[in-house]
Amino acid sequence: MDFITKHIWFILFVAWGLPLGYYRSKFRKIVYQTDSWLINIKPLFWKELKGLFGNIFPDNHKYKKFRNFYRFYLTVYALLFIAYLIFD
Repeated sequence: MDFITKHIWFILFVAWGLPLGYYRSKFRKIVYQTDSWLINIKPLFWKELKGLFGNIFPDNHKYKKFRNFYRFYLTVYALLFIAYLIFD
């Protein structure tokens, strides 16, 4: 129990961060309209940022639904980091 209390922030970041690679890959595949795994290693960020903060496919409901979920996920990640900075 002492280990958990001493390393709670590390545990929270790992637990919340594990699915990040999957979610980012899925979002990038929707934004760049590809099924290639190479999209995960290419440093193409501009269109991804436009897709995250804008609405590049207004008629694509799958994109909008996943974009909103990904925004929520990243917001919780940012709040977790801010809480770490404040309370640690």
